[in-house]
Amino acid sequence: MEKRKTRKTYVVGHKNPDTDSICSAIAYANLKRQITGEEYVAKRAGELNSETEYVLERFGVESPGYLNDVHLQVKDMDIRQIEGIMGHVSIKEAWSIMKEMNIKTMPITRNSQLEGLITIGDIATSYMEVYDSRILATARTQYRNIVNTLDGTIISGNEHGYFLNGKVVIAASSPELMENFIEKDDLVILGNRYESQLCAIEMDASCLVICQGSEISKTIKKLAAERDIVVISTPHDTFTAARLINQSIPVKYFMSKENLETFRLNDYVEDVKEVMAKKKYRDFPVIDKKGRFYGFISRRRLMGSRKKQVILVDHNEKSQAVDGIEEAEILEIIDHHRLGSMETIGPVFFRNQPVGCTATIIYQMYQENGIQVDKTTAGLLCSAIISDTLLFRSPTCTMVDQAAAEALAQIAGIDMETYAGQMFNAGSNLRGKNAEEICFQDFKVFNANGIAFGVGQITSMNQDELDEVRERMEPYLNEARNMQRLDMVFFMLTNILEESTELMCCGDGARARMLEAYELPEDTGHILLKGVVSRKKQLIPTLVSYLQQK
Repeated sequence: MEKRKTRKTYVVGHKNPDTDSICSAIAYANLKRQITGEEYVAKRAGELNSETEYVLERFGVESPGYLNDVHLQVKDMDIRQIEGIMGHVSIKEAWSIMKEMNIKTMPITRNSQLEGLITIGDIATSYMEVYDSRILATARTQYRNIVNTLDGTIISGNEHGYFLNGKVVIAASSPELMENFIEKDDLVILGNRYESQLCAIEMDASCLVICQGSEISKTIKKLAAERDIVVISTPHDTFTAARLINQSIPVKYFMSKENLETFRLNDYVEDVKEVMAKKKYRDFPVIDKKGRFYGFISRRRLMGSRKKQVILVDHNEKSQAVDGIEEAEILEIIDHHRLGSMETIGPVFFRNQPVGCTATIIYQMYQENGIQVDKTTAGLLCSAIISDTLLFRSPTCTMVDQAAAEALAQIAGIDMETYAGQMFNAGSNLRGKNAEEICFQDFKVFNANGIAFGVGQITSMNQDELDEVRERMEPYLNEARNMQRLDMVFFMLTNILEESTELMCCGDGARARMLEAYELPEDTGHILLKGVVSRKKQLIPTLVSYLQQK
C-alpha cells in the first residue's frame, strides 16, 4: 500500500527574472523532458517584467509557476501512504490489518478526514487492562463485529444492530444460579444446554452466544426471534469466546483523537524536527492541503528526506538564487555570467560560456542532442537573445549569439528589427508601476571586499521616459537600500538607441566610488556612461575591480 512519487526537477532562474532567465528555463525544461522522458518543470523565482510578459503572450506560452523557496518540506520526505480504516472496524480486524502491513499505528478516517489513531499499545491496553464487563455496551459494539470476531454465524436477529446495554456474562452454572446474575439486555455466552439457553431468554438477555457450534433447537430460535434477541453460533469453546469477545469493540473507542500532532505537506522539515524531538510518538500523520489524511512520517523516514532537485539557469550566485538553495540538490548550472558564490554538495554539470545570453547556450544544446527546435521555443530563445544583447548592441554580444538569433528568428518567423522594437517598447512601458516595482523588476545583489551592493537597470528607447523614471527613483533608492540591507545601491537608466547609461547612486560613498572607478571628475553632475549598456560586462567588472583594490 506504500507509494513513491515520481521525482520532479525544477529548472529555475534568478530572483529578479528577465526574459533570458524565464525563456531559458522553459526551453531547457522542454529539452530535458525530450532527452530523458522524465519530469522537468520550468519555474520562476520572482515576478515577471513587462517585456517578458509580452514575449510569453506573443508566443502563447503560460508563465512558469512561482517557486518561492526550495527548503526541505514534509512532501519531500519518504511518506508512508496508508489507507485509513473506519471507526466501526473491530479491534481484531484492525490488529490483523496492522500485522499484515507491519505497521504500529493505524489511521482512523471518515470521508478521508482523520478522526484518530490506534496503535499497537492501544490494542494491548484494550486486551490487558480492561476489566469492565459492560465495555462492549459502553463502546456501542455492533453485533456484526461480534460475529466476525468470534468467527461465528448469525442465527437470528439484526447483525447491523448495536449492543447498547447490559454486560457480558458466562453461563457456566445451573439455571437456578443464572437467575441471580443475568440481567435484562445482557450478552450471555453459553454452551449446548437447552435449560440455560431458555433461562437466558426468559431473563430478557439481548444476545446469546452459543459455543462449539452446538445445534440450536427450533424452540430457542422461535423464542429468540419473538423477543428480538440476537443469537450467534461460534465454533469456539466458552473460554476462547470469552477471551476473544473484547476484540470486537470498535477501534474508535480506544483510538487517540484529542490533541493529535499532525503535519501538513508544505510544513518545513526543520520545524518538523523540533516537534519530533519533543514528542515520543513513533508515527506522525500528514494532512494534505484539502485537510485529508495523506500518510505517516517518522523519525526514521526523516533521515530519508529527498532534497528538491534543481537546475539553475542564467545565474550561479547564491544571493540571486531561490531561497533555501543550500538545502537543494543542484543537478546542473547553465550560465553565461562570472563565477559567483554558489556551493554544491557534490559535483554538478556546470556549463558556463562567454556569450551574451544563456538562451544561446540552450540553443547549442538542442543542436548537440539532435533535438529540433519548434517554432514556439525558437521564438522564446530568440527573444531572450534580443533582450540580453539589446539586439546585438551590448558588448556582451558575440558572433555566436547573433548567428543563433538569426537561425531562431527564421524558425519562429519573426523580423528581428520590428519585433525587437515592439518587445523593448513593451518592456519600457512603466505606466501603472510604482517606484518599488520599477526598481526591483531587474535588480541583482553582489558582494565585493565585504561590501554588499545592488544594481537595478531599466532599458528604454525613449529618453523622456528615462528622465521620468529618474525623478521617481531618486527619493526611493535609499528606501530600497535599507529594505535590502545593502551598503550601496546603483540604478542604471540605459538608452538603447544612444547606447549609454545614466547611473544613479545611493549609499555612503557610492557616488564617489563610482566616479573614481570610472575616473570621472568630482564635479560631474549626472553620471553619464557613454557606451555602457551592460551591467554584467561593463558596470559590475569595473566596480568590483575597484572595490577589490581598496
